[in-house]
Amino acid sequence: MDMDTRTNSGGHNGVTRRHLLGTVLAAGAAVPLGVARPAWAARPAGPPRLILPEPTGPYPVGTVSLHLVDASRPDPAAGPGRHRELMASVWYPARDVRRYPRAPWMPAAPLRALLTSAGFAADAVLAPLTAGHEGAPVRRTGGRLPVVVFSHGAHDHRSDATVVVQELASHGYVVVTVDHTDDAFSEFPDGRVVVPLHDPQRALGPADFARDIRFVVDRIEDLDAGRNPDAEHRPLPAGLCGALDLRSIGMFGWSKGGTATALVMIEDQRVRAGLSFDGPMEPTITADLDRPFMMMTAVFTRAEEPSVAEFWSHLRGWRLNVQADGAVHSSYCDNQVLVPQLATVIGMSDEELRDWIGTLDPVRALRIQQAYPRAFFDLHLRHRPQNLLESPSAAFPEVKFIP
Repeated sequence: MDMDTRTNSGGHNGVTRRHLLGTVLAAGAAVPLGVARPAWAARPAGPPRLILPEPTGPYPVGTVSLHLVDASRPDPAAGPGRHRELMASVWYPARDVRRYPRAPWMPAAPLRALLTSAGFAADAVLAPLTAGHEGAPVRRTGGRLPVVVFSHGAHDHRSDATVVVQELASHGYVVVTVDHTDDAFSEFPDGRVVVPLHDPQRALGPADFARDIRFVVDRIEDLDAGRNPDAEHRPLPAGLCGALDLRSIGMFGWSKGGTATALVMIEDQRVRAGLSFDGPMEPTITADLDRPFMMMTAVFTRAEEPSVAEFWSHLRGWRLNVQADGAVHSSYCDNQVLVPQLATVIGMSDEELRDWIGTLDPVRALRIQQAYPRAFFDLHLRHRPQNLLESPSAAFPEVKFIP
Protein backbone atom coordinates (compact mmCIF):
# COMPACT_ATOMS: atom_id res chain seq x y z
CA MET A 1 0.00 0.00 0.00
CA ASP A 2 1.28 3.40 -0.93
CA MET A 3 1.71 5.37 2.28
CA ASP A 4 3.00 8.79 1.22
CA THR A 5 6.08 10.64 0.04
CA ARG A 6 7.81 10.05 3.37
CA THR A 7 7.91 6.27 3.07
CA ASN A 8 8.41 3.56 0.52
CA SER A 9 5.66 1.10 -0.36
CA GLY A 10 5.38 -0.04 3.21
CA GLY A 11 2.55 -2.23 4.45
CA HIS A 12 1.15 -3.58 7.69
CA ASN A 13 2.84 -6.31 9.72
CA GLY A 14 5.97 -6.12 7.58
CA VAL A 15 4.17 -6.99 4.33
CA THR A 16 4.81 -4.59 1.47
CA ARG A 17 2.02 -3.38 -0.78
CA ARG A 18 3.67 -5.11 -3.74
CA HIS A 19 3.76 -8.38 -1.79
CA LEU A 20 0.12 -7.98 -0.84
CA LEU A 21 -1.00 -7.25 -4.39
CA GLY A 22 1.07 -10.11 -5.71
CA THR A 23 -0.65 -12.36 -3.18
CA VAL A 24 -4.04 -11.07 -4.29
CA LEU A 25 -3.35 -11.75 -7.94
CA ALA A 26 -1.70 -15.11 -7.41
CA ALA A 27 -4.47 -16.27 -5.10
CA GLY A 28 -7.40 -15.41 -7.32
CA ALA A 29 -10.99 -14.79 -6.24
CA ALA A 30 -12.07 -15.89 -2.78
CA VAL A 31 -14.73 -15.28 -0.18
CA PRO A 32 -13.42 -12.79 2.42
CA LEU A 33 -13.62 -13.73 6.05
CA GLY A 34 -16.43 -12.00 7.84
CA VAL A 35 -17.68 -10.34 4.62
CA ALA A 36 -20.71 -11.49 2.63
CA ARG A 37 -19.93 -12.46 -0.97
CA PRO A 38 -21.40 -9.82 -3.30
CA ALA A 39 -22.91 -10.96 -6.60
CA TRP A 40 -20.01 -9.60 -8.63
CA ALA A 41 -17.47 -11.60 -6.59
CA ALA A 42 -18.74 -15.07 -7.53
CA ARG A 43 -15.84 -17.37 -8.38
CA PRO A 44 -15.83 -18.60 -11.98
CA ALA A 45 -14.95 -22.15 -12.99
CA GLY A 46 -11.42 -22.93 -14.07
CA PRO A 47 -8.26 -21.05 -13.07
CA PRO A 48 -8.85 -18.42 -10.38
CA ARG A 49 -9.36 -14.90 -11.60
CA LEU A 50 -10.03 -11.75 -9.67
CA ILE A 51 -13.19 -9.90 -10.58
CA LEU A 52 -13.92 -6.18 -10.87
CA PRO A 53 -17.53 -5.02 -10.59
CA GLU A 54 -19.25 -3.66 -13.67
CA PRO A 55 -19.74 0.12 -13.88
CA THR A 56 -23.25 1.50 -13.49
CA GLY A 57 -23.42 3.91 -16.42
CA PRO A 58 -25.55 3.59 -19.55
CA TYR A 59 -22.62 3.34 -21.98
CA PRO A 60 -20.18 0.52 -22.68
CA VAL A 61 -16.55 1.46 -22.17
CA GLY A 62 -13.62 1.60 -24.58
CA THR A 63 -9.94 2.03 -23.85
CA VAL A 64 -6.66 2.53 -25.69
CA SER A 65 -3.06 2.86 -24.48
CA LEU A 66 -0.67 5.63 -25.50
CA HIS A 67 3.12 5.79 -25.43
CA LEU A 68 4.09 9.39 -24.76
CA VAL A 69 7.58 10.92 -24.99
CA ASP A 70 8.35 14.32 -23.48
CA ALA A 71 11.10 15.70 -25.71
CA SER A 72 11.59 18.63 -23.32
CA ARG A 73 12.78 16.36 -20.47
CA PRO A 74 16.03 14.47 -21.07
CA ASP A 75 16.34 11.26 -19.05
CA PRO A 76 20.07 10.45 -18.85
CA ALA A 77 19.40 7.55 -16.48
CA ALA A 78 17.44 5.81 -19.25
CA GLY A 79 20.36 6.08 -21.66
CA PRO A 80 22.11 8.58 -23.97
CA GLY A 81 19.68 10.69 -25.92
CA ARG A 82 16.63 9.31 -24.08
CA HIS A 83 13.77 11.48 -22.87
CA ARG A 84 11.03 11.09 -20.30
CA GLU A 85 8.61 8.37 -21.42
CA LEU A 86 5.18 7.60 -20.02
CA MET A 87 2.49 5.04 -20.65
CA ALA A 88 -1.09 6.23 -20.42
CA SER A 89 -4.53 4.78 -21.05
CA VAL A 90 -7.56 6.62 -22.38
CA TRP A 91 -10.99 5.39 -21.24
CA TYR A 92 -14.19 6.62 -22.85
CA PRO A 93 -17.85 5.82 -23.61
CA ALA A 94 -17.93 3.41 -26.53
CA ARG A 95 -20.28 1.98 -29.14
CA ASP A 96 -20.26 -1.33 -30.99
CA VAL A 97 -17.98 -3.08 -28.49
CA ARG A 98 -18.84 -6.66 -29.42
CA ARG A 99 -15.83 -7.14 -31.73
CA TYR A 100 -13.33 -5.63 -29.29
CA PRO A 101 -11.72 -7.65 -26.47
CA ARG A 102 -11.84 -6.57 -22.85
CA ALA A 103 -8.65 -5.03 -21.55
CA PRO A 104 -6.90 -6.66 -18.58
CA TRP A 105 -6.60 -4.74 -15.33
CA MET A 106 -2.83 -4.67 -15.88
CA PRO A 107 -0.71 -5.73 -18.88
CA ALA A 108 0.77 -9.21 -18.62
CA ALA A 109 4.47 -8.30 -18.60
CA PRO A 110 4.46 -5.72 -15.77
CA LEU A 111 2.09 -8.00 -13.88
CA ARG A 112 4.69 -10.78 -14.14
CA ALA A 113 7.32 -8.33 -12.91
CA LEU A 114 5.05 -7.43 -10.00
CA LEU A 115 4.53 -11.08 -9.08
CA THR A 116 8.23 -11.94 -9.43
CA SER A 117 9.22 -8.99 -7.23
CA ALA A 118 6.81 -10.32 -4.62
CA GLY A 119 8.30 -13.83 -4.74
CA PHE A 120 5.56 -15.56 -6.73
CA ALA A 121 5.59 -17.60 -9.95
CA ALA A 122 5.45 -15.17 -12.86
CA ASP A 123 2.60 -16.98 -14.65
CA ALA A 124 0.52 -18.08 -11.67
CA VAL A 125 -2.23 -15.52 -12.23
CA LEU A 126 -5.33 -14.57 -14.12
CA ALA A 127 -5.71 -10.85 -13.56
CA PRO A 128 -9.17 -9.31 -13.61
CA LEU A 129 -10.66 -8.11 -16.84
CA THR A 130 -11.96 -4.56 -16.94
CA ALA A 131 -15.09 -3.16 -18.55
CA GLY A 132 -12.91 -1.46 -21.17
CA HIS A 133 -12.97 -2.82 -24.74
CA GLU A 134 -9.62 -2.26 -26.47
CA GLY A 135 -9.88 0.07 -29.45
CA ALA A 136 -13.67 0.29 -29.57
CA PRO A 137 -15.03 3.37 -31.37
CA VAL A 138 -15.96 6.39 -29.29
CA ARG A 139 -19.60 7.13 -28.58
CA ARG A 140 -20.47 10.81 -28.74
CA THR A 141 -23.16 11.40 -26.13
CA GLY A 142 -24.10 14.86 -27.38
CA GLY A 143 -21.44 17.54 -27.62
CA ARG A 144 -17.87 17.13 -26.51
CA LEU A 145 -16.87 14.84 -23.64
CA PRO A 146 -15.48 16.14 -20.32
CA VAL A 147 -12.01 14.88 -19.42
CA VAL A 148 -10.59 13.59 -16.11
CA VAL A 149 -6.93 12.64 -15.50
CA PHE A 150 -5.78 10.14 -12.83
CA SER A 151 -2.42 10.06 -10.97
CA HIS A 152 -1.51 6.97 -8.91
CA GLY A 153 0.33 6.64 -5.59
CA ALA A 154 3.95 5.75 -4.86
CA HIS A 155 5.34 2.42 -6.16
CA ASP A 156 2.10 1.82 -7.97
CA HIS A 157 0.50 1.77 -11.43
CA ARG A 158 -2.23 3.41 -13.44
CA SER A 159 -4.74 0.59 -12.91
CA ASP A 160 -5.20 1.15 -9.19
CA ALA A 161 -8.44 3.16 -9.48
CA THR A 162 -10.04 1.23 -12.33
CA VAL A 163 -13.36 0.97 -10.48
CA VAL A 164 -13.63 4.77 -10.48
CA VAL A 165 -12.13 5.19 -13.96
CA GLN A 166 -14.50 2.83 -15.75
CA GLU A 167 -17.44 4.19 -13.75
CA LEU A 168 -16.75 7.70 -15.03
CA ALA A 169 -16.24 6.47 -18.59
CA SER A 170 -19.56 4.59 -18.50
CA HIS A 171 -21.25 7.89 -17.66
CA GLY A 172 -19.75 9.79 -20.59
CA TYR A 173 -16.33 10.97 -19.40
CA VAL A 174 -12.98 10.54 -21.08
CA VAL A 175 -10.53 9.44 -18.38
CA VAL A 176 -6.75 9.41 -18.89
CA THR A 177 -4.65 7.32 -16.50
CA VAL A 178 -0.87 7.68 -16.32
CA ASP A 179 2.02 5.47 -15.20
CA HIS A 180 4.67 7.66 -13.56
CA THR A 181 7.77 5.92 -14.94
CA ASP A 182 10.36 4.95 -12.29
CA ASP A 183 7.61 4.90 -9.64
CA ALA A 184 5.33 2.47 -11.46
CA PHE A 185 5.09 -1.04 -12.91
CA SER A 186 4.70 -0.38 -16.62
CA GLU A 187 5.51 -1.68 -20.11
CA PHE A 188 6.43 0.19 -23.29
CA PRO A 189 5.42 -0.96 -26.79
CA ASP A 190 8.92 -2.24 -27.56
CA GLY A 191 8.61 -4.71 -24.68
CA ARG A 192 10.64 -2.81 -22.08
CA VAL A 193 9.22 -3.38 -18.61
CA VAL A 194 9.99 -0.79 -15.94
CA VAL A 195 9.48 -1.11 -12.21
CA PRO A 196 9.58 1.34 -9.30
CA LEU A 197 13.06 2.46 -8.33
CA HIS A 198 14.16 2.29 -4.71
CA ASP A 199 17.17 4.57 -5.12
CA PRO A 200 16.48 7.65 -2.95
CA GLN A 201 18.65 9.73 -5.29
CA ARG A 202 16.17 9.09 -8.11
CA ALA A 203 12.95 9.10 -6.09
CA LEU A 204 10.05 10.98 -7.67
CA GLY A 205 8.07 13.46 -5.61
CA PRO A 206 4.60 14.90 -6.14
CA ALA A 207 6.10 17.76 -8.17
CA ASP A 208 7.53 15.20 -10.63
CA PHE A 209 4.13 13.56 -10.90
CA ALA A 210 2.57 16.99 -11.50
CA ARG A 211 5.03 17.72 -14.29
CA ASP A 212 4.09 14.41 -15.93
CA ILE A 213 0.40 15.30 -15.75
CA ARG A 214 0.85 18.77 -17.24
CA PHE A 215 2.66 17.15 -20.17
CA VAL A 216 -0.21 14.67 -20.53
CA VAL A 217 -2.74 17.51 -20.58
CA ASP A 218 -0.74 18.97 -23.49
CA ARG A 219 -1.17 15.65 -25.28
CA ILE A 220 -4.91 15.70 -24.55
CA GLU A 221 -4.97 18.99 -26.44
CA ASP A 222 -3.23 17.21 -29.32
CA LEU A 223 -5.97 14.57 -29.36
CA ASP A 224 -8.67 17.20 -29.46
CA ALA A 225 -6.89 18.94 -32.35
CA GLY A 226 -6.87 15.71 -34.36
CA ARG A 227 -3.20 14.85 -33.79
CA ASN A 228 -2.01 11.43 -32.65
CA PRO A 229 0.43 11.85 -29.71
CA ASP A 230 1.40 8.19 -29.57
CA ALA A 231 5.15 7.88 -30.15
CA GLU A 232 4.65 5.01 -32.62
CA HIS A 233 1.52 6.60 -34.11
CA ARG A 234 -0.48 3.48 -33.43
CA PRO A 235 -4.09 3.77 -34.60
CA LEU A 236 -6.51 5.62 -32.36
CA PRO A 237 -10.13 4.57 -31.81
CA ALA A 238 -12.57 6.02 -34.31
CA GLY A 239 -14.10 9.24 -33.08
CA LEU A 240 -11.54 10.04 -30.36
CA CYS A 241 -9.90 12.98 -32.07
CA GLY A 242 -11.97 16.11 -31.68
CA ALA A 243 -14.27 14.56 -29.05
CA LEU A 244 -12.77 16.19 -25.95
CA ASP A 245 -14.05 19.22 -24.05
CA LEU A 246 -10.90 21.15 -23.13
CA ARG A 247 -12.98 23.60 -21.09
CA SER A 248 -14.01 20.77 -18.76
CA ILE A 249 -10.85 19.04 -17.51
CA GLY A 250 -10.67 17.58 -14.00
CA MET A 251 -8.14 15.48 -12.12
CA PHE A 252 -8.04 13.02 -9.25
CA GLY A 253 -5.28 11.08 -7.56
CA TRP A 254 -4.57 8.68 -4.75
CA SER A 255 -2.01 9.41 -2.00
CA LYS A 256 1.02 10.96 -3.75
CA GLY A 257 -1.23 11.37 -6.78
CA GLY A 258 -3.67 13.32 -4.60
CA THR A 259 -0.91 15.72 -3.66
CA ALA A 260 0.07 15.96 -7.33
CA THR A 261 -3.54 16.85 -8.14
CA ALA A 262 -3.29 19.87 -5.86
CA LEU A 263 0.01 20.94 -7.41
CA VAL A 264 -1.29 20.60 -10.97
CA MET A 265 -4.31 22.75 -10.16
CA ILE A 266 -2.14 25.45 -8.58
CA GLU A 267 0.15 25.50 -11.63
CA ASP A 268 -2.26 24.86 -14.50
CA GLN A 269 -5.52 26.73 -15.03
CA ARG A 270 -6.67 24.17 -17.59
CA VAL A 271 -7.60 21.78 -14.77
CA ARG A 272 -10.90 23.07 -13.41
CA ALA A 273 -11.62 20.70 -10.50
CA GLY A 274 -9.53 18.35 -8.34
CA LEU A 275 -10.25 15.35 -6.11
CA SER A 276 -7.80 13.75 -3.69
CA PHE A 277 -8.06 10.23 -2.30
CA ASP A 278 -6.24 10.54 1.04
CA GLY A 279 -3.37 12.68 -0.23
CA PRO A 280 -0.78 13.65 2.43
CA MET A 281 -0.20 17.09 0.83
CA GLU A 282 3.52 16.96 1.45
CA PRO A 283 5.78 18.82 0.98
CA THR A 284 3.49 21.37 2.60
CA ILE A 285 1.48 23.41 0.10
CA THR A 286 1.09 27.11 0.94
CA ALA A 287 -0.23 28.52 -2.33
CA ASP A 288 -3.89 29.50 -2.62
CA LEU A 289 -6.24 27.57 -4.92
CA ASP A 290 -9.40 29.25 -6.17
CA ARG A 291 -11.04 26.33 -8.03
CA PRO A 292 -13.15 23.44 -6.67
CA PHE A 293 -11.32 20.82 -4.65
CA MET A 294 -12.64 17.81 -2.74
CA MET A 295 -10.79 15.58 -0.29
CA MET A 296 -11.84 12.04 0.54
CA THR A 297 -9.69 11.41 3.60
CA ALA A 298 -8.98 8.31 5.68
CA VAL A 299 -5.51 8.29 7.29
CA PHE A 300 -4.18 11.67 6.17
CA THR A 301 -6.80 13.78 7.87
CA ARG A 302 -6.79 17.45 8.77
CA ALA A 303 -6.94 16.48 12.45
CA GLU A 304 -3.86 14.24 12.24
CA GLU A 305 -1.74 15.79 9.49
CA PRO A 306 -0.73 19.47 9.70
CA SER A 307 0.14 19.47 5.99
CA VAL A 308 -3.42 18.48 5.08
CA ALA A 309 -4.89 21.11 7.40
CA GLU A 310 -2.57 23.72 5.92
CA PHE A 311 -3.59 22.87 2.37
CA TRP A 312 -7.28 23.05 3.34
CA SER A 313 -6.76 26.55 4.72
CA HIS A 314 -5.58 27.72 1.28
CA LEU A 315 -8.67 26.52 -0.60
CA ARG A 316 -10.44 29.73 -1.61
CA GLY A 317 -13.08 28.25 -3.92
CA TRP A 318 -15.67 25.48 -3.49
CA ARG A 319 -14.29 22.86 -1.10
CA LEU A 320 -15.49 19.70 0.61
CA ASN A 321 -13.90 17.12 2.91
CA VAL A 322 -15.69 13.79 3.34
CA GLN A 323 -14.54 10.70 5.18
CA ALA A 324 -16.03 7.21 5.34
CA ASP A 325 -16.18 5.62 8.77
CA GLY A 326 -13.77 2.70 8.96
CA ALA A 327 -11.82 3.69 5.85
CA VAL A 328 -8.07 3.13 5.55
CA HIS A 329 -5.57 4.58 3.10
CA SER A 330 -6.57 2.40 0.14
CA SER A 331 -10.31 2.29 0.78
CA TYR A 332 -11.19 4.57 -2.14
CA CYS A 333 -9.23 2.48 -4.70
CA ASP A 334 -9.36 -1.02 -6.15
CA ASN A 335 -7.66 -2.64 -3.15
CA GLN A 336 -10.92 -2.41 -1.23
CA VAL A 337 -12.51 -4.62 -3.89
CA LEU A 338 -9.56 -6.95 -4.56
CA VAL A 339 -8.11 -7.66 -1.12
CA PRO A 340 -11.24 -9.27 0.38
CA GLN A 341 -11.24 -11.81 -2.45
CA LEU A 342 -8.00 -13.37 -1.20
CA ALA A 343 -8.72 -13.49 2.54
CA THR A 344 -9.69 -17.13 2.98
CA VAL A 345 -7.20 -18.37 0.38
CA ILE A 346 -4.19 -17.19 2.36
CA GLY A 347 -5.74 -17.81 5.78
CA MET A 348 -6.10 -14.16 6.71
CA SER A 349 -7.83 -13.66 10.03
CA ASP A 350 -10.70 -11.23 10.46
CA GLU A 351 -8.33 -8.94 12.35
CA GLU A 352 -5.72 -9.03 9.59
CA LEU A 353 -8.37 -8.35 6.98
CA ARG A 354 -9.59 -5.33 8.95
CA ASP A 355 -5.98 -4.14 9.20
CA TRP A 356 -5.81 -4.05 5.39
CA ILE A 357 -9.26 -2.74 4.46
CA GLY A 358 -10.47 -1.20 7.70
CA THR A 359 -14.00 -1.77 8.93
CA LEU A 360 -15.62 -0.16 5.88
CA ASP A 361 -17.65 -2.91 4.20
CA PRO A 362 -16.22 -3.62 0.72
CA VAL A 363 -19.62 -3.47 -0.96
CA ARG A 364 -20.32 -0.11 0.66
CA ALA A 365 -16.84 1.09 -0.32
CA LEU A 366 -17.62 0.16 -3.92
CA ARG A 367 -20.81 2.23 -3.86
CA ILE A 368 -18.92 5.18 -2.40
CA GLN A 369 -16.25 4.92 -5.12
CA GLN A 370 -18.92 4.90 -7.79
CA ALA A 371 -21.06 7.71 -6.38
CA TYR A 372 -18.91 10.46 -4.86
CA PRO A 373 -16.25 11.04 -7.56
CA ARG A 374 -18.93 11.08 -10.27
CA ALA A 375 -21.06 13.51 -8.29
CA PHE A 376 -18.05 15.80 -7.84
CA PHE A 377 -17.15 15.90 -11.52
CA ASP A 378 -20.81 16.10 -12.59
CA LEU A 379 -21.17 19.20 -10.43
CA HIS A 380 -18.00 20.99 -11.46
CA LEU A 381 -17.41 19.84 -15.04
CA ARG A 382 -21.01 19.39 -16.19
CA HIS A 383 -22.57 21.95 -13.83
CA ARG A 384 -25.31 19.58 -12.72
CA PRO A 385 -26.56 20.13 -9.13
CA GLN A 386 -25.68 17.26 -6.79
CA ASN A 387 -27.66 16.75 -3.60
CA LEU A 388 -25.09 14.15 -2.58
CA LEU A 389 -22.48 16.88 -2.07
CA GLU A 390 -24.70 19.37 -0.25
CA SER A 391 -25.05 17.50 3.04
CA PRO A 392 -24.68 14.01 4.54
CA SER A 393 -26.84 11.47 2.72
CA ALA A 394 -29.15 8.88 4.25
CA ALA A 395 -28.08 6.60 1.39
CA PHE A 396 -24.45 6.77 2.62
CA PRO A 397 -24.63 6.96 6.42
CA GLU A 398 -20.96 6.01 6.77
CA VAL A 399 -19.78 9.09 4.81
CA LYS A 400 -19.24 12.04 7.13
CA PHE A 401 -18.84 15.68 6.13
CA ILE A 402 -15.83 17.17 7.92
CA PRO A 403 -16.54 20.90 8.54
